[in-house]
Amino acid sequence: MLNSFDHDRNSAALRYVYPVVSRRAGGVSVGINLNSNNACNWRCIYCQVPDLVRGTAPPVDMALLEAELRTFLSELIHGDFMQNRVPEGARCINDIALSGNGEPTSATEFAEVIALITRVRRELSLPETVKTVLITNGSLLHRSDVQLGLREMARIQGEVWFKLDRASETGMLRINDTYARIDKVRDNLIAAIDACPTWLQTCWFALNGEAPTRQDEDDYLDFVTGLPGLRGVLLYGLARPSLQPEAPRLSALSADAMQCFADRIARLGLPVKVSI
Repeated sequence: MLNSFDHDRNSAALRYVYPVVSRRAGGVSVGINLNSNNACNWRCIYCQVPDLVRGTAPPVDMALLEAELRTFLSELIHGDFMQNRVPEGARCINDIALSGNGEPTSATEFAEVIALITRVRRELSLPETVKTVLITNGSLLHRSDVQLGLREMARIQGEVWFKLDRASETGMLRINDTYARIDKVRDNLIAAIDACPTWLQTCWFALNGEAPTRQDEDDYLDFVTGLPGLRGVLLYGLARPSLQPEAPRLSALSADAMQCFADRIARLGLPVKVSI
């Protein structure tokens, strides 16, 4: 039986497609894992990917991906997977999510994958309420092929969930283990907003027993101020254990602490969805 605390990429014994029960989505999220080699260009210290390595997605077997996606969606719609594997109350398809074990936009076939999803959705008559979501660290959204995929996502009512865990270069190095420049992060976020409806996705937690500082919060609020078109913020805490060496140093924040930060964001006029 699937549950929201276990996002096993092998739960359906497929290479690319895996179902999860999403606590944020409130239903079944059909994941697409383009990074079957557990490779990512970042190394977030809260990441749940085992044996994570630096790198990019391997070549995608498009025919296999299409067969897996088409067959699994058909099983969800017409078969007994929901009754046998999904808890009552979560037996609906919420989205198709490109997430997986690394940065999905690092796949050279990214735009082709989005076109494939569009075709399968149309042929299976998936309703518009089933979203197509890209969960991304945003580092490659300036690429022309990625932009092409984002514009196609917008045509099928898709959404980008753009990772922003800290809004300073020192904070991103500490949490995401990346030397990303904050001005480049902002440029890529603006490019995402221009191409497709975009939410920020933020993981907020304690490190070495210390909550994010007031300066961390202020940096974040300064960053999101004046971003026209941003849909809002998906603020979430630690629900599953990290599989990175820093795991013993991480701990969840209280619901009150999470809500306090959410309230500061909301006062800027941005919608905030909180998942503890």
